[in-house]
Amino acid sequence: MAPLPAADKARPSRSRRGTRPSGDDREQAILTTAERLLADRTLGEISIDDLARGAGISRPTFYFYFPSKDAVLLTLLDRVNVEADSAAFGLVGQSTEDPATLWRAGISAFFTTFSAHRAVAVAAAQAKAGNSEVRELWSRVMEKWVRQTEEIIQSERDRGAAPPGIPVRDLAVALNLMNERVMHTVFAAEHPTLEESRAVDTLLHVWLNSIYLTTPDVACSR
Repeated sequence: MAPLPAADKARPSRSRRGTRPSGDDREQAILTTAERLLADRTLGEISIDDLARGAGISRPTFYFYFPSKDAVLLTLLDRVNVEADSAAFGLVGQSTEDPATLWRAGISAFFTTFSAHRAVAVAAAQAKAGNSEVRELWSRVMEKWVRQTEEIIQSERDRGAAPPGIPVRDLAVALNLMNERVMHTVFAAEHPTLEESRAVDTLLHVWLNSIYLTTPDVACSR
């Protein structure tokens, strides 16, 4: 067989071209870098150059994927929320013949998911005060969790498993806000807080007693 012409020898193969990072790879590299850096620094202490360098791209290339550091945080938070939703909301509609098991699975799904991404959770909580987009995203997420909780509590009351009491929405809001605050204090190592190993058990205890045990004076105030 005749040798390939010099021009053909120099031409890169299709397989080598196929190994170049795709746009999705670069975007994921930026997100991975951001989450890693957030474990040790606040968002304000991380520069665009830090993110670009960690992702192996140039600063101008970074702006092709994200307009700002805040946009990176929003994307990270949105992805963690989707992961938590997938783990927890799959429980909606399941049998509640064993309420403790059902509620434990739901609380644990959120706690475990956000624990795996605690740097994102802490950064988002810190950013809420000064970033309206983060605040609005988190409000939408909380509202969704509250409505799912309302649905399950109302179903439990309708089937006679849970007694009547304070308005379902008020109870759902209070319980979800409690979860949010406890998770933040644990992940941010604030004081006082709960031991992480006991957090889910403690939250579950409060949820079960709030939903299934109602004192007469509280029930009549509905």
